[in-house]
Amino acid sequence: MARRVIMKRPAIMRSVTKRTPMSLATAVMATMLAVAGIASTAATAAAGAAEETEIKALEYRFVAAVKAKDAEAIMANYLPGENLVVFDVIPPRQYDGAQAYKKDWEGVLASCKGPVDFELTELSVTADPKLGFGHNIQHLSCTSAGGKIVDLTFRVTDAYRKAGGKWLIVHEHVSVPVNIATGKADLASKP
Repeated sequence: MARRVIMKRPAIMRSVTKRTPMSLATAVMATMLAVAGIASTAATAAAGAAEETEIKALEYRFVAAVKAKDAEAIMANYLPGENLVVFDVIPPRQYDGAQAYKKDWEGVLASCKGPVDFELTELSVTADPKLGFGHNIQHLSCTSAGGKIVDLTFRVTDAYRKAGGKWLIVHEHVSVPVNIATGKADLASKP
C-alpha cells in the first residue's frame, strides 16, 4: 500500500498566501499612506519652486535698482527697520538696520560717475513658504568720480523671510576671497 505524504508549505508561504481581513486592511492603509506621502512631497516641492521663483524675482528687481542707481528701490528688497543685518566688504564690519545700509548704498552709487554696470550670476535659491536662503556672484563696474575704472566681483549670501506676503532680505553677507599669503583681497574673484 502506498503511503500518502502531505507536505506543509513553509511558514513564509502561508503568511503570503493566507490573507486575513486585518492584514489586507493593513496593506491598503500602508499603500494609502505611501501615496499620501508622495503627494505631500510633490506639493511641498511645487510650493518651494514657487517661493524660489518669487525670491529670484526679488534679486532681479535688486539688479535693476542698482543699475538705475536708485537707493530707495534697492532697499525695497530688504527688511525695513533695525532688524536687518548686513556684513559688507565696505567698512564698518557690520551694518545694523536698513537706514545704515541705505547710507552705504547711497555712498557707493554717488561714487560712480555715470552709469553702473551690474550683473548677478550663479544665483541659487532654496526656500519653503516662510524662509529661504540663496547665494550668487555679483559684478559691479563703473567709473569713479575721479575717472578711475571700478571693477569689483563679490560673493553674496542672503537669508530671506516672507513678511506680509512679500519676500525680503533679512540678512546679507558680502565677501571677496583674500590671498592669505599677501593679505590682499581678490576683487576680480575669478573661479
